[in-house]
Amino acid sequence: MNIPFFTSILMRLVLALLAIAFYTLIERKFLGYFHLRKGPNKVGLMGLPQPFADAIKLFVKERAKPNPSNQSPFLFAPTMGLVLALII
Repeated sequence: MNIPFFTSILMRLVLALLAIAFYTLIERKFLGYFHLRKGPNKVGLMGLPQPFADAIKLFVKERAKPNPSNQSPFLFAPTMGLVLALII
């Protein structure tokens, strides 16, 4: 297979995810200023780690774990939903 092609696709995917994360950060900052509140400036330097904290929270928030027989579809379904949404 063509490795540079897949590397290019992977880099584009990662860059798109980072762009979306930081657009969300900018949106939260503007909404904080518009509503006269502090916004996401409490985590780290100017709130820059906030998107990463949101991503970690998203993936570890689920408390209920299914039986071991159902664990792979439980983890695969949200990942596939994200991939399909990004492809569209």
